[in-house]
Amino acid sequence: MSRPSPGELTLTVPRRARPPRHLADLDPAERVAVVQDLGQPGYRARQVSGQYFHRLVTDPSAWTDVPVGVRAELAGALTPSLLEPVRELSCDEGMTRKTVWRLFDGTLVESVLMRYPATATSSARATVCVSSQAGCGMNCPFCATGQAGLTRNLSAGEIVEQVVDAARTLAAGDMPGGPGRVSNVVFMGMGEALANYRASMGAVRRLTEPAPDGLGLSVRGLTISTVGLLPAMDRMAGEGLPLTLALSLHAPDDELRDELVPLNTRWAVADVLDAAKRYFDATGRRVSIEYALIRDVNDQAWRADLLGRLLTDRGRGWVHVNPIPLNPTPGSRWTASDPAVEREFVRTLRAHGVPTTVRDTRGREIDGACGQLAAGTLERG
Repeated sequence: MSRPSPGELTLTVPRRARPPRHLADLDPAERVAVVQDLGQPGYRARQVSGQYFHRLVTDPSAWTDVPVGVRAELAGALTPSLLEPVRELSCDEGMTRKTVWRLFDGTLVESVLMRYPATATSSARATVCVSSQAGCGMNCPFCATGQAGLTRNLSAGEIVEQVVDAARTLAAGDMPGGPGRVSNVVFMGMGEALANYRASMGAVRRLTEPAPDGLGLSVRGLTISTVGLLPAMDRMAGEGLPLTLALSLHAPDDELRDELVPLNTRWAVADVLDAAKRYFDATGRRVSIEYALIRDVNDQAWRADLLGRLLTDRGRGWVHVNPIPLNPTPGSRWTASDPAVEREFVRTLRAHGVPTTVRDTRGREIDGACGQLAAGTLERG
């Protein structure tokens, strides 16, 4: 796959072989149909779903509520292997774990499991950052994934399995802090989730359906990030799901955003902010504005002032800004802002009454920027 030219968007997904069908690709009724086609009673689908989502069991030989003679056949039809770990790195005293996965066709993607202890103001939580595409077609120049181009969409099953694997890790106590549960999922890994809309929404429903049909996570614990795929933002507002929308804005003026986020040439800043406000009006869920602070590029106080005015012009209480210190990629001319500049940017936004929190950045020492570890793994062969 050749790298895209600067500013080039890839909105048509390359044709590739499809991954094996998995129960996480199917709703409960579709799973029943698969099982019945095998000549088994429909309730076997619920049993297998319970093993996968509730007991988190990977080995069919441990499916004690399923007859021994049909376990292998049901496993082949409903729980084929989707992800193979190729490389794993940890940091933050083991509280951050990044994994590179090889998919059935050799494609590499990443996920990150981050565990946060309880503080005086927040309870303990565990967040999984998942990939929704192999590569990305949005071509943002400061993003390692965007520079790699788009290989293919992930299936709902491939997205869900990233979370289920993290759930197994936490349940087994294989991370500092003892046994635990996944509390949050953010679609902020490789890819533009809303460009893979059907699979992303399918994954959301599998993750939030009560066990044994799904993983039973709270919908409010899930965040979908987008660079501003406006029709899909409006479509998601009509899903009836109280998901958190995170808009990766990165610049408040069209001149700069056209460069940083090439999709802005399709839907400008005012358009995507209007769509974000419509999302809030439809769902009541406060929107997050993600803003990667890049030294001497988008971190000027006047841009913070402009952003504050654009947001408050659309009302108050509907939005929160997360400035993010840029996690630079090797060889890139882009780097993080000076801490004093970052503080002034935050102060300016808060002066407008806009809630602003600098986002905790994890994993700098393990190729934490999205796409870095997968790219490094490819280079190592």
